[in-house]
Amino acid sequence: MIRLTFAAAVAVFAAAPALASSSDAWAEYEAKVTESCIAATGFKDAKAHTALIQFDDSVGMDALVIEGAYPQEHMKGEHGMMLCLYNKTTETAVVSEMQHK
Repeated sequence: MIRLTFAAAVAVFAAAPALASSSDAWAEYEAKVTESCIAATGFKDAKAHTALIQFDDSVGMDALVIEGAYPQEHMKGEHGMMLCLYNKTTETAVVSEMQHK
């Protein structure tokens, strides 16, 4: 019985680095998506307005809402939001302005 408990404990601790790597990999992916989306907006002082919205792999995209200030002088620093779609295959981001009603 002690051998079985010891073996179970070893298995749990051996799996711990894999779990940490997985969490690190997800955080790295989210940072990459956020960076790509922010760059695609062209906003000044841009930041993520939402958490990453993850879709099933069959969709092939994830989404993120980015907020920031329009860089054009005539916009006078007006703030806006854009919806960003991140293509998992091509690792590219496309954005579209969000309109408030």
